[in-house]
Amino acid sequence: MRFVRRFGKMIPLVAAFAVTVTAAGDDRELVKLPEPMQAHMLANMRDHLVTLNELLKLVAREDYKPAAELAEARLGMSSLGLHGASHMAPFMPQPMQEMGTSMHHAASRFALVATDADVERSKAALQQATAALQEITASCTACHAAYRLR
Repeated sequence: MRFVRRFGKMIPLVAAFAVTVTAAGDDRELVKLPEPMQAHMLANMRDHLVTLNELLKLVAREDYKPAAELAEARLGMSSLGLHGASHMAPFMPQPMQEMGTSMHHAASRFALVATDADVERSKAALQQATAALQEITASCTACHAAYRLR
């Protein structure tokens, strides 16, 4: 959380920089994990992407309640056990752990915003939901810009 408060405003800049770095060569830090853990982490990230896609669909349809429930169950702080976070964290650099925690916190915040949007049903509520959703993807983008598994 400390990382987010300190560097959270830099996430879009890091994401833009990642495009430049990727074009020139992959300078991201390699995180070495035992093969089974690497496969597990990659599976988790694919599940995160599938979940984000489903959240976008639900928000576009203004199905906020199911979006809130899905976000919390699959990405939020409630999902840490599902993803084996405590097992994986010791193998990650501290800033990577903080980015992951930031993403999970952002998902839980999105769930709250989406729950409110389900009651309010306004353009402002939709804007707040999409802004909260972007906070999730900003954490993902920042981590992927800084780290690689292969």
